Amino acid sequence: MSKIAAIIGRVLIAIIFIVSGIGKLADPAGTSQMLGSVGLSPALAVPIGLFELVAGLMLAAGFAVRLVSIALFVFVALATLFFHNRFTDPMQAAMAMKNLAIMGGLMFAFAHSQMWSHYYGMKRERKGELAARDAEKRIHDAELRAARAEGAMATGKTDRIVVDRNGDGYVDTVARTGHRKWFDW
Repeated sequence: MSKIAAIIGRVLIAIIFIVSGIGKLADPAGTSQMLGSVGLSPALAVPIGLFELVAGLMLAAGFAVRLVSIALFVFVALATLFFHNRFTDPMQAAMAMKNLAIMGGLMFAFAHSQMWSHYYGMKRERKGELAARDAEKRIHDAELRAARAEGAMATGKTDRIVVDRNGDGYVDTVARTGHRKWFDW
C-alpha cells in the first residue's frame, strides 16, 4: 500500500513541473522577461522549460527518481532564492513555503526510491538463499535415497531397481527384477 501511495505522491509532485514546463515552453517571451527581471539570462527560458518538462515526466514515470529528485530539489531551491526571496510580502512568503513543501516531497521521493531498491535487493538475496537451501535439501534427499538403495542392494533385501533418469533426485522408474540378487550376473 505504501508503494501505491508513493507512486501517487510522486506523480502529483511531477504534475507541478510538467505543467510549469509546458507553460514556459508555450510562452518563452514571458519566461524570458521574468528571468531578465531577476538578473538571469533570458536565453534560459527554453532550457528551463525543457528541464522542468523532462524532469517532471521522468519523476512521474519513476525513471532515475533519485537523480531527478535531487536535480529538482536544487532547481526549486534556486527558484525560491531568485523569485520568492521577499519574505515580508505575504504572497512571496506563501510561495516560498509552497516551494519548501515541494522540496520536502522531493526528498520523500528520493528516500522512498532508495528504500524500495534496498527492499528489492534484500528480496532478491532472500530468494537466492531459499533456492540454495532448496537445492541443498534436494541433494541431501537424493543422497539419502541413494544410500538406502545401496544398503538394500548390498544386503540383498530388494527386488526392484529405482531409476532417476533425469537426475533431479526423484524416482522416475521402478522396475522389478524377478529375483533378489539382480546385480549378480
